[in-house]
Amino acid sequence: MSNPIFNDQTMQRDAAGWAAPVRDDQAGAVTGAPPIDDGPVSSWNKKVMTLNGTISAIAVLFILLLVSASFGWSQASGPTDTAGEVTYQMPPIAFVGIIIGFIAVIVASFKPMLAKFLGPVYSIGYGFAVGAISRMYESFQDGIVVQAIGATLSVFLVMLVLYRTRIIKVTDKFRRAIIFATLGIMVLYGVSFLMSLFGASISFINSPSLLGIGFSVVVCVVASLNLALDFDRIERGVNARMPKDYEWVSALGLLVTLVWLYLEMLRLLSKLRN
Repeated sequence: MSNPIFNDQTMQRDAAGWAAPVRDDQAGAVTGAPPIDDGPVSSWNKKVMTLNGTISAIAVLFILLLVSASFGWSQASGPTDTAGEVTYQMPPIAFVGIIIGFIAVIVASFKPMLAKFLGPVYSIGYGFAVGAISRMYESFQDGIVVQAIGATLSVFLVMLVLYRTRIIKVTDKFRRAIIFATLGIMVLYGVSFLMSLFGASISFINSPSLLGIGFSVVVCVVASLNLALDFDRIERGVNARMPKDYEWVSALGLLVTLVWLYLEMLRLLSKLRN
């Protein structure tokens, strides 16, 4: 599930009190910087967020997630046939990974400067669960994981092109709409989880009916549009010369969205196959 807490308000909060000085090329001076003396290093030397640094952070988190997912895949056993009913049991440690990953994201949203430590925690914890879940889908529907990976990468590239060509423009109205839609989906999933504890469920979430398929399509579209918010966050963070630690905040936010999109692609493809 994507994390709408990594939004515009978060960036504004983190930027408060941070103003990396900008050089005036004509006057050869530093604008907005405090007087420089022989004391500690001035704010001009503070490291700021860059696009290359953000890409490096994304690569690190993605590699950690893939490595952890491979372990999750290997630790998950295949389906078992009990009394004529085929079942699949998730490794207990996968649920621990989900909880740890979820907590890491929540803490990072309130303590962004810890994202460079919490990002790897999320990648390792949630990655193991993603690997186990992927093995479950693959056990019942051969080849579905490759299809989901291909669909996720395709959507990522398409959204990146649409954003870079400004076909999709992230305005305040657009940002609010996607955040509210994401929160609505999160609430619905939360209610479904609570209902499952009492033996009930919201049938269309997992049902391969037309309503169920339509719901999954809507969720995949919302998850895809969250990528535009992630791209916008990275671009504005670089332009605003945010602290360098914010590279990890942006990288974690993008990875959370990609994981959510991949899992929803698995669910959608599974419904279409059924």
